[in-house]
Amino acid sequence: MPERKGQQLPPKTCTIEKLVTNKHDVEKVLAGTKSATRRNGRYADIGEIMVLDDKRFVVDQVYQQTLGELTDEMILREGYATVEEYKQSILSFHPGMPWLPEMTVWVHEFQMAKE
Repeated sequence: MPERKGQQLPPKTCTIEKLVTNKHDVEKVLAGTKSATRRNGRYADIGEIMVLDDKRFVVDQVYQQTLGELTDEMILREGYATVEEYKQSILSFHPGMPWLPEMTVWVHEFQMAKE
């Protein structure tokens, strides 16, 4: 269940500057085809601003989810057409990483900030 603004989240494990760093993913965010990213830790607070190529994006949801909960509809926000396509991309970046349905990840959803 997504966390709502004002709810208590555990401390961040990394910084928002490292939330989206892969060149292909940055291009997807800038093109408007990626508005969520999943990480093994919490990289941002709700309301925090991520800056990519001088454009500002505000994090509006941060919550945990298992890989087994992923649906093709959810993964569209990641910029992929299917869970399988997303899975293969992730595994190509992390060789040897197991894809376990019970593995928990942090979902960070964001949108372009209104100036």
